[in-house]
Amino acid sequence: MTKILIGPAYPLRGGIADFNQALAQSYQPDHKVKIYTFSLQYPGFLFPGKTQFAEGGQPDNIPTDVSINSINPFNWIKIGNRIARENPEQVIIHYWMPFMAPCLGTIAKQIKKNSNAKIIGIMHNVIPHENFPFKNPLTKYFVSHCDGFIAMSKSVLKDLEQFTNNPTKKFIPHPIYNTFGEIISKEQSLKKLNLSADYRYLLFFGIIRKYKGLDILIKALADKRLSKFPIKLMVAGEFYEERKVYDDLVAKHHLEDRIIFTHGFVPADKVKYYFCASDIIVQTYKSATQSGVTQIAYHFERPMLVTNVGGLAEIVPHRRVGYVTAINPESVADALIDFFENQREEEFSKNAAIEKDKFSWDQFIKGINEL
Repeated sequence: MTKILIGPAYPLRGGIADFNQALAQSYQPDHKVKIYTFSLQYPGFLFPGKTQFAEGGQPDNIPTDVSINSINPFNWIKIGNRIARENPEQVIIHYWMPFMAPCLGTIAKQIKKNSNAKIIGIMHNVIPHENFPFKNPLTKYFVSHCDGFIAMSKSVLKDLEQFTNNPTKKFIPHPIYNTFGEIISKEQSLKKLNLSADYRYLLFFGIIRKYKGLDILIKALADKRLSKFPIKLMVAGEFYEERKVYDDLVAKHHLEDRIIFTHGFVPADKVKYYFCASDIIVQTYKSATQSGVTQIAYHFERPMLVTNVGGLAEIVPHRRVGYVTAINPESVADALIDFFENQREEEFSKNAAIEKDKFSWDQFIKGINEL
């Protein structure tokens, strides 16, 4: 029986596309699996980045139908009926923002109307990080057409209660991304990125938006207590908002020599260099559900610092693989001082290698089957 995955995938880029492709690969070869993804994901005027498309070739052995148009209702009905005719056992739909609710909800409705498929929503977010008009009725529309739900943080599972009393829901931690290559040495990574081995590196990774709190990290780095350490911050990601506010903050605190910007999206084949070159991965988020960045960090066995929001603290044991801090620069600076002063990189890295065994794709698929 076929399992259908609906959501971003190649040729689109981004965390959910990476997740969808990793899930499809994990189902193989024991199951027949197919991805339906978007021919039009966002209209250009709604997309804040430079491009929605990935570099490089299509992942091997994943049948992918690039046909969903997020703004064409006739397309939604057509795709739903097409999937129903394939008679799938399960249809797994990724949900992450209210804009997608009419499209994904209608596809789910058509599948349920015309087949016996079980429809499972993987709820990356239930309540969006940023305000969106009619967000509650839109989310309720999508949720009403699912048979069950997977949440990857307990906070998302709790949020789901606002929209449904369906008891068929389950918390399964976000699996580890294993699609970015193997661990390589710090020396090799620094050389590849043309970085000096005389410094220790913090990494802030991923798309930059207000809720991700880069401003908090910049202010923390300005703490005079950190000036005695030879550290630099790498900001590796594309700005999805006006960059000037961050440049002004860097200039205000005279941090031009301590912060390195990549000026763009990091392709999948370069991700390993940034993580393996770094001493600690920092996520000073102001709001969050779960994060793929923590799971990439686990894959590369890197120490982490996260703020105490959403599900981040659930998967980063404090002072074992890293730190869980308050959402303010002083708390972040306190943790970084402890990390560098007490040379905790090796200790936390070893613990991350142990902890990551909890987050396998086999466990994730087992959880879906139990649901």
